[in-house]
Amino acid sequence: MDCLFCKIAAGEIPSKKVYEDEQVYAFYDIDPQAPVHVLLIPKAHITSAADITPENSAVVAHIFEVAARLAKELGLDDGFRIVSNCGDIAGQTVKHLHFHLMGGRPFTWPAG
Repeated sequence: MDCLFCKIAAGEIPSKKVYEDEQVYAFYDIDPQAPVHVLLIPKAHITSAADITPENSAVVAHIFEVAARLAKELGLDDGFRIVSNCGDIAGQTVKHLHFHLMGGRPFTWPAG
């Protein structure tokens, strides 16, 4: 499979790791949109949120547990944002389910 995030999780492409366990890999975004910008990915390839099923959904709950832990560890006590883009029209550029954990600045809605 020629998936950028699968290769990062496998250690084939370098990244600045924040967290890793048997199911999840988290690393700093190379183009941060906030002072803290971490990507959390399942190690198993899931294309997007549209492909979450009863068989693979437990990893999503685990990712959110990891995100809460990282937010505390990274000092995001005032709040943070978690975003997952699903499909081209939503801006998903890497076709591997991932969540952006961002914080350290005020955000607006829907952009910014």
